[in-house]
Amino acid sequence: METPQYIKSLLMPNGKKPAGRRVWSIDLETVWLPFFTATNTMGETNIPSEALGAPLRLAYNPDGSVKFSKTGRPVTKVAKELSDNIRLVRENFTASLQAYANGVIAENPEGYKAVVEKARQAGEPILTRDRQNLEQAIAKMREQELAEAIAKAEGKAKAEAKPHKPSPEKAKAEPVGATS
Repeated sequence: METPQYIKSLLMPNGKKPAGRRVWSIDLETVWLPFFTATNTMGETNIPSEALGAPLRLAYNPDGSVKFSKTGRPVTKVAKELSDNIRLVRENFTASLQAYANGVIAENPEGYKAVVEKARQAGEPILTRDRQNLEQAIAKMREQELAEAIAKAEGKAKAEAKPHKPSPEKAKAEPVGATS
């Protein structure tokens, strides 16, 4: 099986790093909008011009008021028509990757198994180290929690063990040895 060019191109760095609003971790302004404008141009999609012209919309609460985040900023969302098409591309992209992997497995099962085994063996020392570090970190955290609990309990016990001194007002009100 010959690896398709589009798969090869997915694995090549291109140096471009977009910095705008992302949808599915891909820049809306520099990737999705030009892509869907091109697909509309070629007649592959029929996304409304309003969605391409105003891709970001204010989000609204169920009562119709503008939605704000906890930080006080207005919440925006991607126009539904764009969002639906992006989801379709994502699902098709995922299906293409799975189909390619399944094709390689069917055509070269021994080679695929060999790469999986090599990766498993190479990853084992990392997993072992991470497991040990996690166990040590959990043990240290438990020791700290226990030490804090003991200190808290000892502090409470000391506070309860202190003799209770009468307040100055009570001492003046009832002199010692006074009888009625």
